[in-house]
Amino acid sequence: MPKPAILCVDDEVVVLESLEIELRKAFTDAYIYEFAESADEALEIIEELTEDKINILVIVSDWLMPGMKGDEFLTTIHKNYPHIITVLLTGQADREAVERARSQANLYAYLQKPWQSEELIETIKSGLSRL
Repeated sequence: MPKPAILCVDDEVVVLESLEIELRKAFTDAYIYEFAESADEALEIIEELTEDKINILVIVSDWLMPGMKGDEFLTTIHKNYPHIITVLLTGQADREAVERARSQANLYAYLQKPWQSEELIETIKSGLSRL
């Protein structure tokens, strides 16, 4: 059985690189780590992982991205994959967007950029403990 996955979505490559370093340090090789620079790319990755029968446990997403915003993306995810733990990691989202994500996407957590590594890892661990 393949390892489960954690997916990070952000239009800034430097953010994705930082997330990868932090996730690998915290969880080593316990998970498959996937990274997307847009919601559309993330949806393609999710489709591929699902076809390969890889269980996606957590999605960490930015809000302000070209094309689909993070709250809309996470709402789409929740409708199709309600078991996935979702985290909004952003410095740009307004209160309405966060509330929409909470009510329509069952948002697990909202963290602001710049984030604290310990807070991010504890949030993910806490989310995983609910599965």
